Amino acid sequence: MQHKRHVQTTTKYVELIIVADNREFQKQGKDMEKVKQRLAEIANYVDKFYRALNIRVALVGLEVWSDVDKCPITQDPFTTLHEFLDWRKVKLLPQKPHDNAQLISGVYFQGTTIGMAPIMSMCTAEQSGGIVMDHSDNPLGAAVTLAHELGHNFGMNHDTPERGCGCRVTVDRGGCIMTPSTGYPFPTVFSSCSKKDLAASFEKGIGMCLFNMPEVKVLYGGQKCGNGYVEEGEECDCGELEECMNPCCNATTCTLKGDAVCAHGQCCQDCQLKPAGTPCRESSNACDLPEFCTGIGPHCPSNVYLHDGHACHSLDGYCYNGICQTHEQQCITLWGPGAKAAPGICFERVNSAGDPYGNCGKDSKGSFSKCEARDAKCGKIQCQGGANRPVIGTNAVSIETNIPMQEGGRILCRGTHVYLGDDMPDPGLVLTGTKCGNGLMCLNRQCQNVSVFGGHDCSAKCSGQGVCNNNKNCHCEAHWAPPFCDEAGFGGSLDSGPIRLANSGGLTVGILVALLIVLGAGLIICLKRKTVLGLLSTSKKNPIEKLRSVSAAISRPSSPNQPPSLSTASPSRTAPPLPHTAIVFKLPHRGPEAGPPPPPYPSHSLRRLPQCPPVHLRHPVPLSLTLSLSPGPALPRPPLPPPHIHVAPRGASFRSASRHNSCRMVMELEKPSPPQKPLPADPRSARVVRGPSVMRGASAVCGPAPTPGVPRPLRPIPHPNRPSPKQPPTLPKPCIIANVKYSS
Repeated sequence: MQHKRHVQTTTKYVELIIVADNREFQKQGKDMEKVKQRLAEIANYVDKFYRALNIRVALVGLEVWSDVDKCPITQDPFTTLHEFLDWRKVKLLPQKPHDNAQLISGVYFQGTTIGMAPIMSMCTAEQSGGIVMDHSDNPLGAAVTLAHELGHNFGMNHDTPERGCGCRVTVDRGGCIMTPSTGYPFPTVFSSCSKKDLAASFEKGIGMCLFNMPEVKVLYGGQKCGNGYVEEGEECDCGELEECMNPCCNATTCTLKGDAVCAHGQCCQDCQLKPAGTPCRESSNACDLPEFCTGIGPHCPSNVYLHDGHACHSLDGYCYNGICQTHEQQCITLWGPGAKAAPGICFERVNSAGDPYGNCGKDSKGSFSKCEARDAKCGKIQCQGGANRPVIGTNAVSIETNIPMQEGGRILCRGTHVYLGDDMPDPGLVLTGTKCGNGLMCLNRQCQNVSVFGGHDCSAKCSGQGVCNNNKNCHCEAHWAPPFCDEAGFGGSLDSGPIRLANSGGLTVGILVALLIVLGAGLIICLKRKTVLGLLSTSKKNPIEKLRSVSAAISRPSSPNQPPSLSTASPSRTAPPLPHTAIVFKLPHRGPEAGPPPPPYPSHSLRRLPQCPPVHLRHPVPLSLTLSLSPGPALPRPPLPPPHIHVAPRGASFRSASRHNSCRMVMELEKPSPPQKPLPADPRSARVVRGPSVMRGASAVCGPAPTPGVPRPLRPIPHPNRPSPKQPPTLPKPCIIANVKYSS
């Protein structure tokens, strides 16, 4: 139901041409300018009437027959209508495209008829028009009649008392426009019944040509700010100042306000253009095609639909003027739900009579025509089932015919003769475009081949990936590009805009995937850069870290559960690569002064603390002297406390966290005395000091494990060049330093 609501709320535009016959030209004193001024005034009234229905009537052309009538004009309104509509189709429509044409005649028609028009015929090439008698000196009189006949083209019926129509204007003040007879004062509004009829017509697909705005260059009457049409030199036009409700447009100057980019159109929202591929007009029926915003203009592309003759409704009908016409649908309109088309023999028997109850329409002389056998299904509609009487109009007559069958029994055929007024032809005839056989369609009361539309030739060029629209252009599927649907693209046609961009899901997924790829690549580059910088900075260790590394490597007993680290490895040995799980932190910048020389131990054999800014201590730092002062067997010592393992916080880096939070850490500073002989370097007794930078799950590979039973040769270790203290102090056990203050 969404597309139906969309059709109701979208502004429609009727591109109207008004023709004045020779009698009207003479009636106005043979003054060409006076005639044109009168016709333009009539059109302005009609436009004002239909604005209340969200319909604009744009006068795109005037024609005055100043010399001679271009088609026969008589007092017979039916004959005059028939001749005028034929002339419009053959002569006027090819010369100047338009949606509807109305004849203003100075001839007085027979009886009480002052106008006539076919019902539900808007936008059709054969019947979109009517005739109007100029019956009053006031142009408002002809304007009301023209609006009345235009209403019939839209599918509006008369406001009869039986319908119970609501009209906000009383009869003594004119009543409503679709009343059967017109008096003075003239009516100027539409009733509730007219609005319902109009909505029903739009739901059926009537008026497929009304969704495109007319070309402003062809509008009659010249440029004017406030007429509702954006003309040359105008950025917008929202009508007169008192009626303008557009927040994007200045009604006085017809210019855009502030940062507004647009002010009108289905592709303009909040004064900005909608993205390309946004749906702006959904398909309203099986023969309609959707339209999409192009991203470069505020207006939805012109309405397009399947070409005439395209199969619809599972091959039960053919598209014509954007509507799928079938006998069954017309029977439901006349007889209500449950009705269906009668067998073919009913059409043949009844319509061969050539009388008011069975015919193929009237000829130019107003006489009923007999139907040939081939054209029988294009005459009076024959139905079965449905209600007991026709549901359309109040003067409909049911015509029932019983046809005996050779094998016995009878077939009941139900026809109608509907009298809706002097100004409306009989709606009981089969509608133009209705299927009358395989590959056949009713045109001008004749059953003709659909090949006359050339649809097959058009569809053949669409490469099997699209259909042909009414402009003979290919409407491609979602992943193919116009004009021939033979290359990859975004679908749609040259007329309707792209369709695949409307699906933002694929675009969103693509953007997310691209972002993930970029983020992943950035993370890999960052990790590699940190690893390289960490390796390059291993030689920049401060004196405290060096001292702790030497002391720990000599004095710590090895753990049976931990693989030994080769603290006495030769400096010439090539360091093994870091494992993938190792995390190396970049040391803080220490300034231009050079640090002490690196120790003779491989840098990868130690897990170092990330360096914090200078530390201000409130208590003295305890020292632990673990170097032996004389050779001989080592004396037993109390076990040292287990190393403190600090897990780096997730998310923020250690360096940034240390500036805002107090640093809890164990600092074991070992100040050795100069030994008298080379120190033992049993790899089994060496142990790596685990600092706060060690993360769970990470390990350092320092070299191959020693082979059991094979002693490893000892290598001398260069001694630190440190003077011996006078008196080694006795210090307490290491403690945890809290409330460490970092300098910025």
